[in-house]
Amino acid sequence: MKKKVNKLRVAIDGPAASGKNTLAKQIAKKYKLLHLDSGKLYRYFALQVHQSKDQKVNYIKLKQALKKLTLKKLTDKRLTTEPVTKIASIISKKIRIRQMLKNVQHDLAYNPPKKFKGSVLDGRDIGTVIMPDAHVKVYLTASLNVRAVRRYKEYKQMGIKTTLSKVKSDIKKRDYEDTHRKISSLKPAKDAVLLDSSFYNTKAAFAKIDEVIRNEIKLLNATKHKSL
Repeated sequence: MKKKVNKLRVAIDGPAASGKNTLAKQIAKKYKLLHLDSGKLYRYFALQVHQSKDQKVNYIKLKQALKKLTLKKLTDKRLTTEPVTKIASIISKKIRIRQMLKNVQHDLAYNPPKKFKGSVLDGRDIGTVIMPDAHVKVYLTASLNVRAVRRYKEYKQMGIKTTLSKVKSDIKKRDYEDTHRKISSLKPAKDAVLLDSSFYNTKAAFAKIDEVIRNEIKLLNATKHKSL
């Protein structure tokens, strides 16, 4: 795979409901980058499993589904349903699943469509596994209470009935699973910008990372001119 080093690559990692997706969307919009929420890939696979008769992982069928994957399919509302979410959490631990989706993420990260000036991926192992050479790496976090309230509000807007205590419990469990996973465990890259969004609103968090990106773009442009 040929890496397009002249295109900006941004990696955003962090635990559930830390604000990764919102930040990634803002960055993608301002800098005309391809945005990929890596979690949606696992949910896409989870949906295939959920729709199967026996609800078991069939790698042949998943491989076929992967060939039909488009970015538009990752916006399917069914990907956010509770059954799919639970299955996604289970299958994301499987090495073979992670390897299959790692290749997809690599291709989109390093070879985005020509209309994009680069890529921004958010997930849990982007800066450590998927794009270890990303120009900008961000590790976004927030307190458990803040994240639980955020996710609870999201669920209410989506019409999903639950309680704040259950959401908090689910996130706490997910945090443990993510940080104790044997492969691609959740942790900040050594050179990542660490940002606790507990005390920042969306605008303030974006402003901090935006400054880092602008400085990196200057360096990229300077390198590009030197090579001409």
